[in-house]
Amino acid sequence: MTAVARESELAGAKARGLRELADAGFVVPPWRVIGADVLRRHLTSTGLAERVEAAMLGLTPETAEAVSAEISAAILDTPLSPEVLSEVEAAVEAVGGPVAVRSSGLDEDGPKFSFAGQFDTFLNVGPDAVAEHVRRCWAGAYSARALAYRLAHGLPVGGAGMAVIVQRLVRAEKSGVLFTANPMSGERSERVVSAVFGLGEGLVGGAVDADTVVLDDAGRVLQVTVGEKRERYDPDVGGGCRVTETAPAARGSLALNDGELRALGELAGRIERARGGPQDVEWAMADGTLWVLQSRSITAGLGDRGELHVWDNSNIIESFRGMTSPLTYSFARRVYQRVYEEYCRELKVGDAQLVQAQEWLPALLGYFHGRVYYNLLNWYRLVRLAPLYRLGRRSLELTLGVEESLDPELADGLHPFTFGSRAEEVLRTARSRVRFASRFALIERTGERFIADFYRTYEEFGATDYDSLTADQVYRRYQALERTLVARWGRVAVLDAVIGLSFGTLQALNRRWLPDAPMWFTWAVAGPANSVESAGPAHRIAELAAMVRADDSLRALVTEAPPEHARDALVSAGFATFVSYVDDYVQRYGDRSLDELKLESPSLRDDPATFFPMLRAAVAAVESTAGRADADAVLATLSPAKRQVYERVRGKVRRALELRERIRFCRTRAFGTAKVMIRAIGRRFAELGLLDEPEDVFWLYLEEIGGCFDASAVDTDLRALVRSRKATAEQDALLTAPSRFTTKGAVGTQANRVAWARAVPGGTAAAAGAELTGVPAGPGRVQGQARVVDLPSEAGGDILVTYRTDPGWVAWLPSASGLLVERGSPLTHVAIVARELGVPTVVQVPGLTTRVRDGMRLDVDGATGVIRVLSGPEES
Repeated sequence: MTAVARESELAGAKARGLRELADAGFVVPPWRVIGADVLRRHLTSTGLAERVEAAMLGLTPETAEAVSAEISAAILDTPLSPEVLSEVEAAVEAVGGPVAVRSSGLDEDGPKFSFAGQFDTFLNVGPDAVAEHVRRCWAGAYSARALAYRLAHGLPVGGAGMAVIVQRLVRAEKSGVLFTANPMSGERSERVVSAVFGLGEGLVGGAVDADTVVLDDAGRVLQVTVGEKRERYDPDVGGGCRVTETAPAARGSLALNDGELRALGELAGRIERARGGPQDVEWAMADGTLWVLQSRSITAGLGDRGELHVWDNSNIIESFRGMTSPLTYSFARRVYQRVYEEYCRELKVGDAQLVQAQEWLPALLGYFHGRVYYNLLNWYRLVRLAPLYRLGRRSLELTLGVEESLDPELADGLHPFTFGSRAEEVLRTARSRVRFASRFALIERTGERFIADFYRTYEEFGATDYDSLTADQVYRRYQALERTLVARWGRVAVLDAVIGLSFGTLQALNRRWLPDAPMWFTWAVAGPANSVESAGPAHRIAELAAMVRADDSLRALVTEAPPEHARDALVSAGFATFVSYVDDYVQRYGDRSLDELKLESPSLRDDPATFFPMLRAAVAAVESTAGRADADAVLATLSPAKRQVYERVRGKVRRALELRERIRFCRTRAFGTAKVMIRAIGRRFAELGLLDEPEDVFWLYLEEIGGCFDASAVDTDLRALVRSRKATAEQDALLTAPSRFTTKGAVGTQANRVAWARAVPGGTAAAAGAELTGVPAGPGRVQGQARVVDLPSEAGGDILVTYRTDPGWVAWLPSASGLLVERGSPLTHVAIVARELGVPTVVQVPGLTTRVRDGMRLDVDGATGVIRVLSGPEES
């Protein structure tokens, strides 16, 4: 074996890249490698190899976090032998200090699997601390993310090995990332430069909003975006990085001057030629020298020149569960487009930029095999319309409950539109920021006005007898609905940005001023200021259930009569007053139903008999003794001055969340009105012979319905079209829907179909004593029997365990002693109402519905997010 081959085998692709760069004459900081053989010897000589192997037996995605914690603790707690310490000291002496300590996995940066961002790098490490940081890099080889990545891609879970690079630290004045081909468009003739002041730690970690400049291959500037660069990272005296605010004058200008941009453009061409393809380069500038810190290939995915799309169903499955009709998808897609067009106009976005936004505003949602997905990158573009993009995008990820944050480099390259000149960008951006500030300050007043206007218009639409109209008359009323109710939402679309920024600020205050606060505190302290209107169904169900429990005769009828006959039985038995309460509930809350945003799903108004299973479940429920968390006791630890600041931020969050829930209830009612209209059109189409059944209307796209009235329909044989789509849907229903996937270019390619249809491996049932951990969303503790459900109508009185929820679950919450959700966010509608009702709630529990079985007895701690299995179903 040659020396080069042996170095490649023991040092990894990252170190091999440094060697090739140095040999090609690039300016690379001095470095040495502690090879993967050193780790292997350390594991063998200390007995850690056997412990690691034993810990990984039977590894699953659900156990990856616990296994990682066990292995990491063992590695960090085991001292290094004198021989290993000697090798580390030799590397430090050869390089000089301080240094950067970088992981270099042997299976990292390969042609198929990159492990991007999954291994550790430590900056500004002093000579005496290098050995400790080497151990941290070794432990990082077994991180939960790395283990899950290997499982997902069928790689050996133990990995190919881990080397560590010790490289002299460059005290950078400026630093950043250089893509020698555009990673967003795949354009090989474009270079993309991201730059910040100081060290690149803030850019790579996503903490600093960097400048982004796109160059052509001749070095000409094609596009400039000046990031906020509010902070900079520099070496600290005691090691690590110190963070300071960037001088205000520097924030508004590019970090790089024209000469430095030319140097980076030239570097891109030279380094791409030297390494034989497009590269992702980390660079730094200090004392007039341009240093190359590392470089890796980005050839994969650039050849087809297709645009990257990231599809994610986090949170959207709360609205559109499972298979969703073409009509619902097309309606929702159009609603989102109309709302956010108005949002752009509210922020005074220029006409030229509005035209550009039409490239992505109609594509906020995607539709795959009957399932609805967020087109995630376009939502990041929306977030960028508001100030403080870094804070906003993190809040977006929290609100959506995404399983994986977007790569910071990719996120920083997303922009809603471009400008003709730097001067135009400054002017237009300043105008939008001023407008946003005014809307931020006046959001409560704007929201109240919107709600008042909504209900006036809603009542007008609700008073129409749609069965007395022809199909085209109903469709014209639907168009009026879009022009009035839907378009007005743009005025309050800024509310999501208000919540994101104010909640993000509240989290920052919690981290800084209340670092020891319990896990449930953030969600409890941010609860809506008052009982939210959309929790009304849950409160009223609980009140009616209490009436039923107090009267044995009434209870017998409610719990024993078939739902479709329950109302008549109550009337015959003389419970006319109680029946009036039921009728009032249906009248007030008839649009709040399971799958309420799916037009094809009947509402409670369409089928009032579905009220009685909800009531029966609430009657059977046991009153919760969990109680509520006392957030004020934690806040009492703040000084008066800090408490005043904190309460102002908290008040903004609480009022905004309350307003959001009220507006979402308006959305429920708007969708309910659309349901009434669409069902009337379906009945007219069936009478005219255009459809076999009225319900077949839901297999059409909204544009196809409109096409029947303006002669724009391409296929006028609607019956054949519906039959074809039904047959396709039968096959699509058999596919496993991934929570997240990417496409590049045309989505109908064979590669995309195979990736989408790949089955998700199932998990094994948890044994007694096992613990699962999620995000605490509703404090309180309860023990009870698990009821694993897809719909809450299947349970009553137990701990509800489900993959996802939707707003229609609110009416069932009084029947639950606890709520566990595999997907979702603590800021979803159901989580907010569950906290108000005092129902212990945990969300984002990996593998929940595969590891927990129906009938298991559980101990749920909604304050810590820990779920303990007390006994299996056969033992309960």
